[in-house]
Amino acid sequence: MKKPFKVAAAQLSPVYLNKKKTIEKACDAIAEAAREGARLVLFPEVFISGYPDWVWLIPNSQGSELNALYTMLYENAVSVPDDSTDALCKAARDHGIMVAVGMHERNSERSNGSLLNSVLMIDETGEIIATHRKLIPTGGERLIWGQGEGHTLKVHETSVGKVGALICWENYIPLARTALYEQGMQILLSPTWDKSANWQQSMQHIAREGGLFVISCCMALHMKDIPDELDFKKRYPDGREWINAGNSCIIAPNGKCLAGPLNEEEGILYADIDLSAIIAAKRMFDVAGHYARPDVFEFKYPG
Repeated sequence: MKKPFKVAAAQLSPVYLNKKKTIEKACDAIAEAAREGARLVLFPEVFISGYPDWVWLIPNSQGSELNALYTMLYENAVSVPDDSTDALCKAARDHGIMVAVGMHERNSERSNGSLLNSVLMIDETGEIIATHRKLIPTGGERLIWGQGEGHTLKVHETSVGKVGALICWENYIPLARTALYEQGMQILLSPTWDKSANWQQSMQHIAREGGLFVISCCMALHMKDIPDELDFKKRYPDGREWINAGNSCIIAPNGKCLAGPLNEEEGILYADIDLSAIIAAKRMFDVAGHYARPDVFEFKYPG
C-alpha cells in the first residue's frame, strides 16, 4: 500500500469565457496546491472556461442570443492537445503534481464543430493520461454538449493509485459506477456543477458503495464573475449574489467528509488520504468483490 498523501479540490471561478486567463489561473492554482504538498489536484466541471448557466435561463427559441453565446464558448474551448493543454502539462511537470481539470472540449477528431464536457487528466511528469467525456448531458445542457463515448470510461493506474472520473450527474448512472468499480478504482474524481445537499449525500453514498475516496469539486461562481456585457446576466433575479455556492468536498470510504464542504467562497480544499482505508471499508462490503454475485447478475462493459 502507498503511504498517506495529500489531495486537493480547487473550488475556483474561471475567468468567464476567457480561456487564456483561465489557464493562467489554473496554472497558479496548480503551483499553490503543489506548494501545500498535494500530489493530486482536481478542478471543477468545465472550469475552462465556465459553466454555460444560460441554458437554464434562455429559451431555445432565442436562437440569435444562443448562437452568439455558443460561438464564444466554442472559441474558448480546448482541443486535445493544443496550447492550453501544453500549458497545463508544463505546470503539472514543473510542480510534480497530477492534475485533473474540467473543460469544454472540441470534437477535433471529427467535425471540430461540436463541444463535449470533458475532464483532462495529466500525470506529474506532464503527460496526458486520458480525456474522459461525459456520457450524457442533463436537461438544458443537451443544447450545448454532445454525448461522450464509452471507451473513455476507464480507471487509470497512476502514482497515487487507481483513478477514475465521472462528471456531475454521470455519477448517478449505476452502471457507469459499476464499470469503474469493476476496474478497481480507488479515487473517484467528480467535477460537478451540483452544489445541493442531495449531491453531498450522493457523494457520501458513492464513497461507501465503492469503498473509495471521492473528490467532488464544484465551481464557486459569483454574479461579479459574469461580464456585464453578457446580456443573460440580466435574467437572474434582483439581489442574486452567488450563481453557484460550490460546496466542494473530499470524502473517505466510510462516507465521512475529510474536507469541506466549502460554501460561497473560492479556495483550495486539502485532505490527507490513506488507501489502506479502502481495504478496511471492503472487509464488510466489496461491491465488485464478495458482494458482486456474478452467479446472479451479469455485467458486461465493452470499453
